[in-house]
Amino acid sequence: MDRSRLSIYSSFVYAISIILVITISVRSSNNMIMTDISLFGRYVLNFSQFQVGLLESVLAFGTFFTTAFINSRAGTHTRRYLFISANIGYTIMLALIHFSSYLTIWPVILISGFSFGLIMPNIITAASLFPDRRTRERVLGIYTISLSISLILGPSIASYILKYFPIGDAFFFFIPFGIASTVLSPFLKFPDEKRSNVSTRVFSNPGFMAAVFGILSYNIIFALLTAFGGIFARSDLHVSLSVANAIFALFFLFSFASRLYMSFRPPSNLWHYLGTAMMITFMGSILIFLSSDLIIYLIAYIILGIPHGVTYPTSIISISRSFDESSRNLANSYFFSVMMSIGIVMPVLGGFIIKYIGFRTLFIYIAPLIIILMALTFITFKRIPNISATSN
Repeated sequence: MDRSRLSIYSSFVYAISIILVITISVRSSNNMIMTDISLFGRYVLNFSQFQVGLLESVLAFGTFFTTAFINSRAGTHTRRYLFISANIGYTIMLALIHFSSYLTIWPVILISGFSFGLIMPNIITAASLFPDRRTRERVLGIYTISLSISLILGPSIASYILKYFPIGDAFFFFIPFGIASTVLSPFLKFPDEKRSNVSTRVFSNPGFMAAVFGILSYNIIFALLTAFGGIFARSDLHVSLSVANAIFALFFLFSFASRLYMSFRPPSNLWHYLGTAMMITFMGSILIFLSSDLIIYLIAYIILGIPHGVTYPTSIISISRSFDESSRNLANSYFFSVMMSIGIVMPVLGGFIIKYIGFRTLFIYIAPLIIILMALTFITFKRIPNISATSN
């Protein structure tokens, strides 16, 4: 009995350790690319706001393409090989960004996006493979906390590095993260899946659509902050590139705090968490519009960090409660694709609009959209009578 329990516990710790190390390694370096490639493009390659937005969109497109059209359709063994290859490719791209020119940066960033799209959905799926629902949702909670830690690490390390090195050199310091992920990638668990035509049932599933509406309400804001928030802080608020990264670290610190709270208070009623997060997002977007000085801008980032920490884990819990194991990878892949599609559209659209109305004014136009998405989410949750249950 004791030996059996010890074996189960050891397997659990082993699986969690692999998930945590790969998540932190990949997501911290990816977050550094997402927040700093716009600064690299703007201040090293002298890109315009539109070109910066396009660069961010290329990164998101690469992720969207592999997630939606490759990872969601490939079998287990194929995905395993692609996962390992993507970790290798991602590490190489971290080294190549430094040497990129006005022309070569585009394929480098595209391949980085391809790699990321083959990595993250499989980590999410691995974190949701535990058969017991309580254990599964605790593991998903631990996974999202590790995401938050990695999101803090990325800009924090970059902020420190940029005190002493130019921004192009900063990418080199994240290569060890890629190496760690590559070494551990063969050990990530993949599910045995039944191949069936369930794609149409994913988008008609109300649990999936509730997750989509929730993530839309936040990722529209987040995509704009990632692409242009650092540039606004540098150009309009006159802070250094190091401080611009530190602002993102503060943002992700409050995201981490909210996810840590969720780990101690797992959501029983998902709507309560998601609805509150959407209302806070609305308030944060208004504060960005009012950010005429650094203090208000910092307060806006702190406030927006809270729904960032709540929206994503609540959405993936909604998906985990709505699909069985055989369908969960497909649902996670499509969900991740939706997230990335926002990352494709918003930077390009935002870069074009900012040219005419400015960064801050854009957010006052987005605020009503958040309220509309909030209403759609509430209506959708009404169609899911059992999703708030706390046990199978």
